[in-house]
Amino acid sequence: MFVKIMKIALLTGGISSERDVALSSGRGVLNALRKLGHSVKVIDPIYGSNIPGEDVVFTDVVTREYPSLEKLRKMQTDNSRNLIECINSGIFDGIDLAFLALHGKYGEDGKIQTLLSLRGIKYTGSGIESSCIAMDKDYSKTVFMHHGIPTPHWIAFRKNDNYNTADIFSKLGRKIVVKPSDEGSTVGLRIVDNGEDLKEAIEYGFSFSEKVLAEEYIKGRELTVSILGNDALPVIEIKPKEGFYDYEHKYTKGMTEYICPAEIPEEISVEAKKFALDAFKFLGCEVYARVDFLLTDSGNLFCLEVNTLPGMTELSLVPKAAKAVGIEFNDLIERIINLSLKKYV
Repeated sequence: MFVKIMKIALLTGGISSERDVALSSGRGVLNALRKLGHSVKVIDPIYGSNIPGEDVVFTDVVTREYPSLEKLRKMQTDNSRNLIECINSGIFDGIDLAFLALHGKYGEDGKIQTLLSLRGIKYTGSGIESSCIAMDKDYSKTVFMHHGIPTPHWIAFRKNDNYNTADIFSKLGRKIVVKPSDEGSTVGLRIVDNGEDLKEAIEYGFSFSEKVLAEEYIKGRELTVSILGNDALPVIEIKPKEGFYDYEHKYTKGMTEYICPAEIPEEISVEAKKFALDAFKFLGCEVYARVDFLLTDSGNLFCLEVNTLPGMTELSLVPKAAKAVGIEFNDLIERIINLSLKKYV
């Protein structure tokens, strides 16, 4: 494969609740970019117009602990303006492409994409509108419903909305999933089965977001479908050792088993890939993404969300799915670059 050598700005870290995960993704992507021969400048927008050096940036990777609310609020309050200063600075002079190894708010939700677009800087992955819509589970689930993609029933709440817990249970069932509308990695998620816990879970969700979802609980196997270009990669089943696929199970080695391809009937695999491609298309996504599902015992699929900047760590699912069809990690990174550049032709 012909590889055009470029000057690439690798954006990683950031100020979301998924900062640690983004740094881990960034380290993996950096190694691949260098092996491919690209000239890479590592940029963490938390530092504004400064580049402290890779050793400083990547020493921030800790143990991927669940984000502390106090630490998260302080980080975002103290550093949100730095994102604007970073993109508006001379750091990006002469850069051919920004490779986004960011996750969550301020990285996956259209904000960084907007700043880069205003500066005329090309970047990897989906554009502004699709990033924004996909990040908001309320909006994306509305799109799913409109286009016949099955998704669990839900109710969205904003701060100061009045609600009756009994009414919510009557509409959504005896068990409910509560989560912030625009967070990833199950941050802020709780599963409840009574009114008191529901109120507490909603208030907890508001600690992370201005909008919170109460969603019908679906018992089922956890599946995910990665999209690369116009292709759906093999379905992966995610099997936590216990409980559900929460933050700890996502980022702790040995706590989750990944089966690729998933051991499911062929017709369900075909249907999951179709729904994944439809979700990707109707949200306006580009280049690559990962689409998450639940599969019930009766064989029904429910689409949960689309991740427009999925993880690129050693535990990440897109690289696993790509490897299953013979695409090694370095090749995957180069394909993401080439597909991203096609957006600008």
